[in-house]
Amino acid sequence: MPVTGVPAHAVQGGRSVVPAAVPAAVPAADDPGTTRLPPLPVRLGEDSPCTGASEATATGAAWSQTALGLSWAQRISRGAGVTVAVVDTGVSSGVPSLSGRVTALDGAGEDCVGHGTFAAGLIAAAPQKGSGVTGIAPEAEIVALRGADDRGVPSAERVALGIRTAADRGAQVIYVGHALRTGKAELTAAVAHATRRDALVVAPAAPDAVPREELGPDGEMPEGPYWPAAAPGVLAVVDFGRNGVRQEKAPPAYEPDLSAPGSSMVSVGPRGSGHYIGSGASLAAAGTAGAAALVRAYRPEMTAAEVAGRLLATSYPSDTPRLDPYAALSVVPEEAEATPGRPEPAHLPEAADPGPRNRALAIAGGGLAVVLLVGAMAAVLPRGRARNWLPGGSARGQ
Repeated sequence: MPVTGVPAHAVQGGRSVVPAAVPAAVPAADDPGTTRLPPLPVRLGEDSPCTGASEATATGAAWSQTALGLSWAQRISRGAGVTVAVVDTGVSSGVPSLSGRVTALDGAGEDCVGHGTFAAGLIAAAPQKGSGVTGIAPEAEIVALRGADDRGVPSAERVALGIRTAADRGAQVIYVGHALRTGKAELTAAVAHATRRDALVVAPAAPDAVPREELGPDGEMPEGPYWPAAAPGVLAVVDFGRNGVRQEKAPPAYEPDLSAPGSSMVSVGPRGSGHYIGSGASLAAAGTAGAAALVRAYRPEMTAAEVAGRLLATSYPSDTPRLDPYAALSVVPEEAEATPGRPEPAHLPEAADPGPRNRALAIAGGGLAVVLLVGAMAAVLPRGRARNWLPGGSARGQ
């Protein structure tokens, strides 16, 4: 039976907000027209009840899993041994796909809104019977911290404390689910604290929703900067949809480093085993944090800056380079071949001989891939150098 879910036009602390467009009920990616997933609320009004369990389950894989090549990337790494901090609305510890892998600090084990749990699912949800939906790094550990109150309204003080606490607790990747227009000083200092502890901070380069009172006189949306995404050392991420572009009327992004799937994303809710659907740059950042966990698990000798540089250098060429987790794991820099102690390149099972014509096509395709990779590196490495990011094979300390 279709699930109508919560209203798509969310309320922020009693104020109306303009979210990235999400219909009131959206067909699931795997079964259009039959299973309908309720949309994830952006924030809750002062008197709104907590987000409940979804009665709908997406039985097939989400489009974003295919777009990111997860079936290939997860043959190489599944994020085991890496801890990802989620600084958001909390992460419900009772969600089956995250069971046994969530450590909640300071009351963050309760998630009234559901955004933090949804993001944690995008990062690390394990596959469940009857569903093809999985997180990017399904064996990673999650540390939950609050960056917002129980209505989902964030503050710079909460987010900064969450970043610092996560770094002190040894998180290798820190995901922040908010884009704030204030808090430059404290959030920049918190990111610097995390950087000194070799933690990579990943944050959205645009908000998912804008309060109406922050719109311009003609309804135009603010253009940033947004914090902590604009702070030095943060990997700032923007979203795109299955058609390769952002949703119409999505809040403008401010100087993103990477883009990743963030439209019509499918993940878990704060209660039960059902699924919700949501859109926004914060969800693209969650997927990127999961990809960083894959790389940190597979290449534990890399620093946080090198992991960021790796994700940039192996991204797919576009106006804003697109995340490619499989390339980040499988493309090996030439200098790495002579570096002692580095793991061997990933070896996948060899296919049968495709014949002369298909071999020629494969060689041509490989040549094109090299050209595209070189182009991507030319586009992203100058920005990486500006943020002190290094590709995976670069010598440290240079």
